[in-house]
Amino acid sequence: MEKNIEVSLLFDFYGELLKPSGRKAVDLYYNEDLSLAEIADEMGITRQGVRDSIKRSELALFEFEEKLGLFKRFGQLENGLDEIAEAAHKIFEQSEDKQIKTLAQNIEHKAGALKE
Repeated sequence: MEKNIEVSLLFDFYGELLKPSGRKAVDLYYNEDLSLAEIADEMGITRQGVRDSIKRSELALFEFEEKLGLFKRFGQLENGLDEIAEAAHKIFEQSEDKQIKTLAQNIEHKAGALKE
């Protein structure tokens, strides 16, 4: 996975755990696509200060994931929901029993809705 995408996803999970200044710098850099100079102007600090804040925050995000593993678990949960939805769809397609078809269809829809 590309580092920018990974940092952005980790920020979605752990951003609230960062210091406010680091959270703002990472958000502006990764989500708003501002340059270091633009962020420095907005935050009233030097370009180097922005870079240091972003690097510290990136490191913290990766450490949070290493310790807590929420992003990894979320991916596993999504994969499990996909497998459940696929199995329910197969049951729906293969069954001739109306109650089983209805139950399988409901499971498939609920598994899909949980992913949204």
